[in-house]
Amino acid sequence: MKNKVWKRIITAGLAAAMVFSLTACGGSKVELNDGTFKPMEADQLTFPQAEQVTLKGLINYPANTTEPKDRTIFHRLEEQTNVHIEWNAIPNNEWGEKIQTIMADVNSLPDFIFTAGFGEADLLRFGEGKSIIALEEYIDNYMPNLKSVFDKFPEYRKMTTATDGHIYSLPWIEQLGANKTAIQTVGNMSFINKKWLDDLGLEIPETVEEFEAVLVAFRDNAAKLQEDFGIEGDIIPMSCIVNDGDQDPCILINSFGEGYGDPDRGRHIAVTDDKEVVFTAAMEGFKEGIQWLHSLAEQGLIDPEAYTHEWSAYVAKGKSHRYGVFFSWDPANIDNLEDFVPLPPLEKDGQRIFTPQNGSFTSGYDRGRCVVTATAQQPALVCAWLDQMYAPIQSPQNNWGTYGEDDDFDIFVMGTNDNGDEMLQHAPLGDASPVEVREAEAVGGPLAILDEYYGVYVTCPDDAQYRLDWIEEYYTPYMTRNYVYPVMFMSREDITELSNLQADIEKTVRAAKSGWIRDGFTDADWDQYLKDLDAYGLDRYVEIFQKYLDIYFAE
Repeated sequence: MKNKVWKRIITAGLAAAMVFSLTACGGSKVELNDGTFKPMEADQLTFPQAEQVTLKGLINYPANTTEPKDRTIFHRLEEQTNVHIEWNAIPNNEWGEKIQTIMADVNSLPDFIFTAGFGEADLLRFGEGKSIIALEEYIDNYMPNLKSVFDKFPEYRKMTTATDGHIYSLPWIEQLGANKTAIQTVGNMSFINKKWLDDLGLEIPETVEEFEAVLVAFRDNAAKLQEDFGIEGDIIPMSCIVNDGDQDPCILINSFGEGYGDPDRGRHIAVTDDKEVVFTAAMEGFKEGIQWLHSLAEQGLIDPEAYTHEWSAYVAKGKSHRYGVFFSWDPANIDNLEDFVPLPPLEKDGQRIFTPQNGSFTSGYDRGRCVVTATAQQPALVCAWLDQMYAPIQSPQNNWGTYGEDDDFDIFVMGTNDNGDEMLQHAPLGDASPVEVREAEAVGGPLAILDEYYGVYVTCPDDAQYRLDWIEEYYTPYMTRNYVYPVMFMSREDITELSNLQADIEKTVRAAKSGWIRDGFTDADWDQYLKDLDAYGLDRYVEIFQKYLDIYFAE
């Protein structure tokens, strides 16, 4: 399931704010850990501690919810470990600004940052600058839960290891499905109004031509649909938010041309079966697909606000039941589960292909979730405590919420599995919003939920299970290609160069896509677009991605 609460919000400006010195902002000198491994005896790291220990942590949390220090999860952890965490908690709408100031002043650094969300460039910069410490020896010696995950899935250790050979962060891992059935393989699912189809005596479309005919039927029977279902407001055959992640309509163009579509809407790359990186937004299939989407717009089949939508407006029209087709991670986000069904990949000229999202075969993963700072005087103890977050019964609680709360709802009740051992069981929430409950109870941070945990330590969330079922039924059969671009840790130099190239390339693609779907384009426009991409360094852009793909397959 998409982790929407604990997003990466560290900006490039953080780099300029960082000062690597033993003193900062005129403050007093702080004794820093120089990165040398500092071992501790095993009996010093047992939980609960014989005497209470206090550590300092930094965390962000959803605004207008309970502060982390007051949450049941942390209260239980303190009872179990006899470690008290002195939290500096910052609402996530203030995090991006405040973390810059905190990272610039070494005196303000806590022992660890629980929800850092640092990108790879930040990790390398802070690691090389000695404000955060390398963790690989602590993981191997004092973090058995995380080490077990790394041993079972060596790819996660590889993904977390920087190009200098060090591990500077503790990851967030959420497995839901695997490889071509993983929940992350499809983001912007398309959903079609089954209630409208039934009312008009139509079947779920299977081909591009059938899909277009259905949208025309929705448009031409608008008055009937309004009357039959009491809909106020115009009928909208298809709505979307162009260039907006899971609300983007480009999932529809997978089977055009070469059949790659545009699955990576931030980088526009895919991997061929020959292990070659291709730039999908410069391929004939992309051109043909955008031309077709324009033809839909020209017929009045696409919401005219699709290019300017705010999320709130997109949802408001959905909740008014005005959409025939829309795009999102989950139909319940926009309208409801009962009336909408997934639209399978469309067939074009006998071809039906679906390209999964890059990085998805290793499931949900956030490399820079948590870091240990150079101010930690007992890093082994800090890491041993953080390893408790990776315990199989603890990780689901940190990720989704817990049981035994004093309020009116819980994500879980504590039950038992088939062997009679403790198992977290998802509780019915009634009218409560799952997102709101999770935001109120969960704490995020470093964790790992493996597929093997379901049915043993925790039940699978209902909203994840039906999505997994949809992927296996509607999409996996058409995932004919063997590879997606993996999660790679690049060098600082390549990260910087790639970021600079991507800024111009992505701006060009986004402008062309939205303008062309709305207004159309000519062959001359397409040729100029390709020339612009070349001028912005497209060849070098692809070359950098290819370099790391070759490294990945060589290891």
